[in-house]
Amino acid sequence: MTGDDGGRRAMTELGTVFNGKAADSRTAMTGSTDDLQRALTFLGWDVSRDRIVEAGYVAGGVLAALGVIPAAWWFGIFPGIVVGMAVGTATVHAVHRAPIWCATLRRTRALGAAPGLVGRLVLRMRLDPSTERAVRFAARTGEGPLADDLAAYERRHVDSPTSGLDRFAREWRPWFPALDRAVTLVRTAASTPPNRRDRSLDRALDAVLSGTTDRLAAFVGDVQGPVSALYAFGVLLPLALIALLPAAAASGVPIGPAVVAVLYLIGLPIGLLAAGAWLLSRRPVAFPPPVVDADHPEVPRRGPMATAAGIVSGGVAALVSGILVEPWTIPIAGAGVGIGVALLVFARPRRRVLTQIRAVERGLPDAMTVIGGDVAEGVSVERAIAEASERIDGATGRLLRRAARRSRTLRVGVREAFIGHGGPAETIPSPRVHGGVSLLAVAAREGDPAGDVILDLADQLERLRELERESRRQLATVTGTLLNTAAVFAPLVGGATVALATGIDATGSLSGSGLGALTDVGTMTTDPAATGSAATDPGAVTAGDQPPETDTDGGSADKVETGLTVPVLGLIVGTYVLLLAVILTALATGLERGFDPTLIAYRTGIALPTASATYLVAFVGAGALL
Repeated sequence: MTGDDGGRRAMTELGTVFNGKAADSRTAMTGSTDDLQRALTFLGWDVSRDRIVEAGYVAGGVLAALGVIPAAWWFGIFPGIVVGMAVGTATVHAVHRAPIWCATLRRTRALGAAPGLVGRLVLRMRLDPSTERAVRFAARTGEGPLADDLAAYERRHVDSPTSGLDRFAREWRPWFPALDRAVTLVRTAASTPPNRRDRSLDRALDAVLSGTTDRLAAFVGDVQGPVSALYAFGVLLPLALIALLPAAAASGVPIGPAVVAVLYLIGLPIGLLAAGAWLLSRRPVAFPPPVVDADHPEVPRRGPMATAAGIVSGGVAALVSGILVEPWTIPIAGAGVGIGVALLVFARPRRRVLTQIRAVERGLPDAMTVIGGDVAEGVSVERAIAEASERIDGATGRLLRRAARRSRTLRVGVREAFIGHGGPAETIPSPRVHGGVSLLAVAAREGDPAGDVILDLADQLERLRELERESRRQLATVTGTLLNTAAVFAPLVGGATVALATGIDATGSLSGSGLGALTDVGTMTTDPAATGSAATDPGAVTAGDQPPETDTDGGSADKVETGLTVPVLGLIVGTYVLLLAVILTALATGLERGFDPTLIAYRTGIALPTASATYLVAFVGAGALL
């Protein structure tokens, strides 16, 4: 009976353990699917969670089957199965995690607007300690997911005393706790006596600014190690191994072009993309530039022109490279220069508009200081804007002059003069400019007390500029290394190593037949029978006189055909260098400013021609020294 009780107790404990593990597994899966659903909701994608999960398994199965065939052909059945399973598993994971990664990038860009949003809340609370009006003002004068989310909570909780501000803060708390603290201080200021309200509002703004600075500093410290590993194992080590390929061929180790191509053109780029995505997903805050898309009136349609410029410049570069360097360099020069020039022509108008917007933002603190001082002295906002337009130079001064002239001519208010239909700031997609104009419109209704608030806005804008500069300065070491490696260092090393392979081929081959001929030297000089025959027969042909192709067993000819020749090696390394120029430039831009297509296209357009030219110059220069 005791034995039966002990057995039943053991079975019960075993069932409890098994059920607990199953529950933990279901909890983990549920948490993962909950993250996926939350990401899809945040992105606004019209697709269900189950559809994404199903698509991941289907894509994984298809790519696993496609990966088994070539891997089994090159490496054997068992390695092919292993490669297929690895490809399928990686594909499933990538498809399931892609929406979560995209949502993380979007949140990172959104959180860059957190200091500005809190600043607008604080400024509106200084004019009128009403949380409802402050939330409405901050939501409607901002752009991006953060302002849109606040506007959605404000509409859903219109009858709530805080207009959904507390729920909004709780939603963003896991990604940016400082925002929750700042919002709490703003809510507290609404019920604080006037003599202590300003202190609470100042602490709210300090909280979000300090939180942004601390998180960026921590990220810079944490990212140094992963970036160094990416640089070492994704760039330095692969380029260094290229120089060992001729030595491997000379020692009798067969390394075919297919193996090198799969490694350098598929394996390493995929690894770099995965590492870059991992780094970008852990960036806490990004300060994205204003979005300049194709609908902007100052952005012309440059698609056909960019295509034509790319084709012409790429053709010229390919022709010059084929004549002055080697015929195998034609695709490298044509692709690098052609694609780069096309991207530059396409992105340059957007870059020019972005530069103009930045110029307006740089002069905005000075303009608000002048306007705020005049309003505090009793001058109307409209007259203060007109007088400031005569004292402020540059793009900001031109904007103020156009708005003042429009206000006098059309007899319209401040908001309509700036951002109304046809207004000078209507086509400036800058939350800072639109927020400043909206505050000036409110100040025009409030009168003299708003002068100090406009001065506070000038201080806030200057602090935001300093915060942005500080974040870029902290990341300058990391991003500078990546950009220099993409455009200069990697092409320099790659071209020199290919030139080294050419030098070894020229000095070691017997008939100019490529790197594969190096393996015949050892075969012909280490055969005792051949050595003895050559020593006893005065008319025998020595190894140095006999071309490898005349070997009676045909083995030498086969080795020449399957060897990794210098043109093939140069094409593979050159393509890898161009891929590095694209991947590392995009990663550096994403770390510095967030994932912005305009900046990535512009910088990649500079990096690709630079990388291709550096690669070819390094090849020619190193070849001349060997």
